[in-house]
Amino acid sequence: MLTKINVGPIHPSTHGVLRLVVTLDGDTIVNVEPHIGFLHRGVEKLVENRMYMQSESYMEKVDYAAPMAYSDLYVSAVEEAMGVHIKERAKYVRLILLELQRIASHLLWLGTFCNDLGQMFTMFMWTMKDRDLVMNLLQDATGSRMFYVNMRVGGVSMDLPPDFEEHAKSLLDYLEKRIKDYEAFLEKNPVFIERTKGVGVLSRKDAINLGVTGPVLRASGVNFDVRSAYTYYAYEKLNFMPQIQVKGDVFARYKVRILEMKESIRLIRDALKEMPEGDALGMPIKLISPPIKEKEVIVRRELPRGEGMMYMVTDKQKPYRLSIRAPAFINLSALNHMAQGAKYADLFAILGSLDLVMADVDR
Repeated sequence: MLTKINVGPIHPSTHGVLRLVVTLDGDTIVNVEPHIGFLHRGVEKLVENRMYMQSESYMEKVDYAAPMAYSDLYVSAVEEAMGVHIKERAKYVRLILLELQRIASHLLWLGTFCNDLGQMFTMFMWTMKDRDLVMNLLQDATGSRMFYVNMRVGGVSMDLPPDFEEHAKSLLDYLEKRIKDYEAFLEKNPVFIERTKGVGVLSRKDAINLGVTGPVLRASGVNFDVRSAYTYYAYEKLNFMPQIQVKGDVFARYKVRILEMKESIRLIRDALKEMPEGDALGMPIKLISPPIKEKEVIVRRELPRGEGMMYMVTDKQKPYRLSIRAPAFINLSALNHMAQGAKYADLFAILGSLDLVMADVDR
């Protein structure tokens, strides 16, 4: 006999207002039907009623766990529309800040994910403490703690402070040791291994067919990362390497994010070493209001949750149309496929491994 259970829309392990209608045969999952839209704010329509640079701060709320990533995606679309080239130093500054943002986002995910699995509140406390140190550094560089609004057409609003490199290197050394502690703590924990290995398997073929992206895609053995496939800023010069796993289970998705934090540390170190002198400041906002010729632009970036894509049809003073391909929305669509046949207790491990931000899903 089949049973239907409502999970959410307010549930501590959905990390936002998500409702799942779960069909069970005993405690085996037969079907998972996500119900979304509880956090819908119509960001794509609102942008069409604002001048270009009036929407940057609002865009950051789409992914409140990695706001700078969406700010960068939007401003890059505006730059493409205006035909503005980014200053060479600004490419490195943006890369450094975005990789710090990626580390902060993955730390938030790791702590909350382990909390979902139970018996691991220690990891939540560790990662929140370490994420706070990353946010301190981002605050030093941007003047803001969470919503940075630091991107400007052609560069950034503030260059890195004089003592940034010293503080960054010290933090990176610390984080490198801490990530090893995370691995030692989790990968020798029989509860963690039992609840992640072989759970929620997504094959390489299914990952491609379902269109998932980011760590979820790379954990299934697909070597695709926008930073290398459609390289931008200084990633090519710094020999960026995508992080791949092949098992496609919850553990593989965890491992990809751990390896990505290590790769981000390497990238930041190399960027600090190779960053040229000069000016990184973008155009002042008050000067960014020239008429833009009507055109279509598409920009893609590797956000912490996967490939973010922005399609913009420009008009003179504001976008005529804007559409976002949000990675969390696409990844959520694969949940039913991944959860079928799993036990109900494994649902939250599978869901947590997707690293959802519901504002990104609903927009």
